[in-house]
Amino acid sequence: MTAPLLLLGAQRSGTTALAHALSRAYAGAGGLFTVNGKLPYLLPRWCTEADLRGRHFRADEILHALARKPPGGEGSDRWLAHVEQVLRRVAAEVAQGYGGAAPSLVARVIADSYAPWPLWGDKYNEYLMDLPALLAAVPSARLVLLVRHPEAVAESVLRWPGDRPWKPVTRPGAYAKWAAWHRGWLELAGGLAEERLMVVGYHALCAGKATRRLSEFTGLDLAPYLTGLRPSGRDDYETPDEVADVWRTLCEMECDR
Repeated sequence: MTAPLLLLGAQRSGTTALAHALSRAYAGAGGLFTVNGKLPYLLPRWCTEADLRGRHFRADEILHALARKPPGGEGSDRWLAHVEQVLRRVAAEVAQGYGGAAPSLVARVIADSYAPWPLWGDKYNEYLMDLPALLAAVPSARLVLLVRHPEAVAESVLRWPGDRPWKPVTRPGAYAKWAAWHRGWLELAGGLAEERLMVVGYHALCAGKATRRLSEFTGLDLAPYLTGLRPSGRDDYETPDEVADVWRTLCEMECDR
């Protein structure tokens, strides 16, 4: 089975558009790429050693979180129905006295949840916040990080409508959150093999300059699926001092890989 592909990126970086393109490409190859499937984010938080000692697997909480904002992408409804079966089965197993450790169970639940598909992936922005937990949950994962200039992200975040209580409400706050989300990547990147990591620039992606590299990384011909992406905002802003080093390093990684 091909190693899972996880798409990461700060909010308002274009990850949702890229994820839907990947979802169509994976479906065309007989696989599944979920958009905001988020199981590798939820499970490490809601499957703890204390839960297992109490013989309680939080299937209800996880299913509620998945249903509140359901995942998107081709085949997501079928995937969600399959996940419910997996979670119910594991909850019964834990109630009978599962004897393993929580990290092992988390990894198995994720693997079982995607087992019907020969290749799979997922996008969820919040994966960036705890990459060690993500890699423990999906040990063989390959990671694609989509990066967009912090000023463009800040502008988009501040215009973002809807009920999002975690959204920064000032430009300095948006800069700080963008930088904080990427520092974990910079700490992790040096410890993983280069073939497991790829950094893609948002404007390069929209201009078609990253299509070949991304196709080679995924093993799929993505050219037919990336034609509708359009850049928004400029890519020549003055980078704020507090995030300049982070942005510069990410740009260097994009060129190097």
